[in-house]
Amino acid sequence: MTNKLNLICTTILLISFIIPKTIDEKVEHIISEMTLDEKIGQMTQVDRRFLKPNDIIKYGIGSILSGGGSVPEDNTVEGWASMYDSFQKLAQQTRCKIPIIYGVDAVHGHNNVPGATIFPHNIGLGCTFNSDLVKKVSEVTAKEVAATGLNWNFAPCLTIPNDERWGRYYEGYSEDAELVSKLGLAAIQGYQNDLNKGHSIAACAKHFIGDGATIWGTGDNNYQIDRGNAIISNEELREKHLIPYINAIDNGVLTVMASFNSYNGLKCHASSYLFNDLLKEELGFEGFVISDWRGIDEIPGDYKSDIITSINAGIDMVMVPGDVIWGGEPYEKFLKLFKESVLEDKISQDRINDAVRRILKVKFMMGLFDDPYANRKYIKDFGSKKHRKIAKEAVRQSAVLLKNNNDILPLSKKTKSIHVAGIGANDIGMQCGGWTLEWQGKMGNITEGTTILDGIKSTVSKKTEITYSKDGLGGENAEVGIIVIGEKPYAEGIGDKENLSLSKQDILVIENMKKLNIPLVVIMLSGRPLIVSDEINSWDAFIAAWLPGTEGDGISDILFGDYKPTGKLAFSWPKSMDQIPHDYKSNTVKPLFDYKFGLTY
Repeated sequence: MTNKLNLICTTILLISFIIPKTIDEKVEHIISEMTLDEKIGQMTQVDRRFLKPNDIIKYGIGSILSGGGSVPEDNTVEGWASMYDSFQKLAQQTRCKIPIIYGVDAVHGHNNVPGATIFPHNIGLGCTFNSDLVKKVSEVTAKEVAATGLNWNFAPCLTIPNDERWGRYYEGYSEDAELVSKLGLAAIQGYQNDLNKGHSIAACAKHFIGDGATIWGTGDNNYQIDRGNAIISNEELREKHLIPYINAIDNGVLTVMASFNSYNGLKCHASSYLFNDLLKEELGFEGFVISDWRGIDEIPGDYKSDIITSINAGIDMVMVPGDVIWGGEPYEKFLKLFKESVLEDKISQDRINDAVRRILKVKFMMGLFDDPYANRKYIKDFGSKKHRKIAKEAVRQSAVLLKNNNDILPLSKKTKSIHVAGIGANDIGMQCGGWTLEWQGKMGNITEGTTILDGIKSTVSKKTEITYSKDGLGGENAEVGIIVIGEKPYAEGIGDKENLSLSKQDILVIENMKKLNIPLVVIMLSGRPLIVSDEINSWDAFIAAWLPGTEGDGISDILFGDYKPTGKLAFSWPKSMDQIPHDYKSNTVKPLFDYKFGLTY
């Protein structure tokens, strides 16, 4: 019987390719011959670190992901490509030979891979107001992702954050919906590139919806605000949070990711209104919806009811991801309970077919049925000088000059002596922030790149003396001081923070440098505006560098006048914690710096 089924499926596939047909017709041919088990397999995504490879054949697993830090043993570009191909070879041994779609959070470059070009996070890119640049950044990211064989990026983030205390604030381009819409579309176009080139990868608009509108104190998973409750009126939903998604859908984004948060008290993963009625019916979204990491598990109820509720709500593919060691459910259990639910008529065959139809269509559109394997021609450009040149330009354009008393900037390259201070001055990990090599990121010179200190040293005259200390001591002979302060890396809810004042360590550095009685230039590395109203008066110049990534020398270009600052705030900058949350369109509160503020010279 098995051989007969194999023959039937293979025949159907051959006919589909031999006889010219539309993608829709090819999809229907395959669906008509698939078993229930095979369909459920296509709707299942497992993290590579928890997947038994032969289970691809056993269960027909349709998708694999690498979460933050989920890397092959050979964590090189070639190692990734070989791993990817090994999974696709297993998929080709399944009865219907349906290729795998492989997802990764390359949210600011292919950040799981050492040597990748790491770009500024979205908060910085938003301050460029430059959609052409954002598209170029995404094109480079797509090429570096494609070099490793992978074909799906869980990006861009289309959130509109309104509370700086949120640990994912830096994932948003702006608090202005139209700007988020404009830059989000540019990113999608850069990733997908009309699906006509070998380096095209599927984009994913996330997180649907309202993740930036959650209320402090409502957080889930032991967080304060992340995964919390967004209380949004229908008017606010449509006039603000939905705008970027409408643009993305109208321009062909292939996938959408459900959000962890609740929408007016109901977990988004459980909302049929959001996905069936609004996203698919009203907005006409024809791609597929992926859950977030173990996102269905957070729906109240037992695991089986979570599966039933989420699938019926319109989730097409579930990121299981099988992380039993961290308290998750095994994917074998998911597959078993899913099938039981269908056989018990709690999930309809029509709903299953709709989901699989959407998934297969995307795989066809990506060209995976024609050639599922890694295109190694892009390996030579991975982390290349031309890619880093674009990243450096993004750093230059994203930096915002917020203060420049007496035109202290640009500094002379012939300055006799400069003392550089602060933990961020010589730390690529701090420059990059979260989602860099590890989920939460980490401190240290963790990958290839240039620190801000490196950039300063390479820019000034050979006669200029550069000294450096983390604590601000040792600069007695300096004519000017450069201080690099800010936030240590974090991601998601771990970054939720009630008080956004400067750290004691940063304040100590500033106090030590003030004792030198020299002009002070402060550079801030952060994923959000921090409260600096009490400290800024002692600074002669202030640059918000955000989380610039691996090319720290882009900041030194601004410091010494090789590039005039052009960045403008895509967010208002609060004067105090009392102003958080704050709507920049409100005239009732005067922030420290207004939306679109930014100096130049």
